[in-house]
Amino acid sequence: MKKRQSLLAILAISLLLGCSMGTNRRKAFSLQGAWSLSQVEYPIGQTDTFPDAGPTYLRIYEGDSVMMQCQLTKTASAIVIKPQGRCNVTLIDKGGGERLYLEDDDPCPLTVKDDSTIIIQQNGILYTWHRTNGIDKEWGKEIRGIFSNAAAEGDMVGMNHYVLSEKEREQASFIHWMFFAFAILALVFLQVILANQRARRRLQLQLSQIKEEHERRPQPVRKAIKTVEQAYFASDEYQLLQRRLSNGQRMREEEWKDVEEQVHKVYPGFCSQLRNLYAMSELEYQVCLLIKLRIVPSNIASVLSRDVSTISTVRSRLYKKVFGQKGGAREWDDFVLSIGA
Repeated sequence: MKKRQSLLAILAISLLLGCSMGTNRRKAFSLQGAWSLSQVEYPIGQTDTFPDAGPTYLRIYEGDSVMMQCQLTKTASAIVIKPQGRCNVTLIDKGGGERLYLEDDDPCPLTVKDDSTIIIQQNGILYTWHRTNGIDKEWGKEIRGIFSNAAAEGDMVGMNHYVLSEKEREQASFIHWMFFAFAILALVFLQVILANQRARRRLQLQLSQIKEEHERRPQPVRKAIKTVEQAYFASDEYQLLQRRLSNGQRMREEEWKDVEEQVHKVYPGFCSQLRNLYAMSELEYQVCLLIKLRIVPSNIASVLSRDVSTISTVRSRLYKKVFGQKGGAREWDDFVLSIGA
C-alpha cells in the first residue's frame, strides 16, 4: 500500500513539473521583421504620433543582431525610401520579463508590451514601435537590398532617396513568371521529345523483330502458311465475306469481330503485332484488317463510308507514323501483308 502511495506521489510531482516546464517553454520573443514608429513621448510631456497618411519611420531587424532604419513615403504608384542608418543590435533575455537591448553596444531600456508592440527608451525619450508584417512582406526584400548595396559601397551615412516603383515591380514579376512558364514549357517539350525517342526506339525494335522472325522462318513453315492462305481465300467463308463487303453497307460491331476472328485463324500473330506497333484509331485498325484480307481500296472505302482518297491518305500516314518517313499507300499495304505471313 505504501509503495502504491509513493508511486502516486511521484507521478503527481512529475505531472506538476511537466506542466511547469511546459509553461516556461513559451516561444522566445524575437525582433525579426519590420517595425513602424507609432508614437514618441518626450520627458517634457509632449507626445508625437505618426498617422498612416504621413511618412513612416521603419526599422527592419535581421534576427536579433542587425537593425536597418529608414523613412518610407508612399505615393500612388511607388514608395520612396530614405535610409537613415544601420547598426548591430543585441537582445538578451534576462528572465522574469526583463531584457537587455543594445544598439552598437549602447544599452537602451526595452519593454515588450506584447508580440507586436515594443517601447525603446533612448536619452529619456520613449519610442513606441509596432510590428508591420505587411510592409515587410511586400517591400522587405527590396529595402534589404538597398541597405546591402549601400553597405557594399561604404555609403551608410547620408544615403540618397530610392524610389521603388510598383510598375517596375509588376514588370519584374511578369518577367519572372514568363521565365518560369517558359522553363516549364521547355521541360514539357523535352519530355515529349524523349518520350517520342523512346517510342521510336521501341518501334524500331519491334520492326526488327518482325523482320527477323520473317527471315528466320523455315521454308516448310512458309509453305504451310501459304497453303493455309490459299485454302482460306478459296473458301466459301471468304467468298461470303467478299460479297458482304462488295455491297458497301456499313458493318456492325459484331461483324467486325467476325472479320478479326477470320484474320486470326489464318494469321494468329497479326492482330497483336499490329496493335503493338502503334496506338491506332479504330478506323486505321479496320483498314489494316481489310488490307490483310486482300480487300481492294474501293470496297474498303464503301464499307467505311469514306472516299477512296481518304483511305489512301490513312495508309500513307500510317506508314509515316510507323517508319518515320514518307511512304505511299502501297508501301504500307506491302508491310501489312508481310506481317504474320
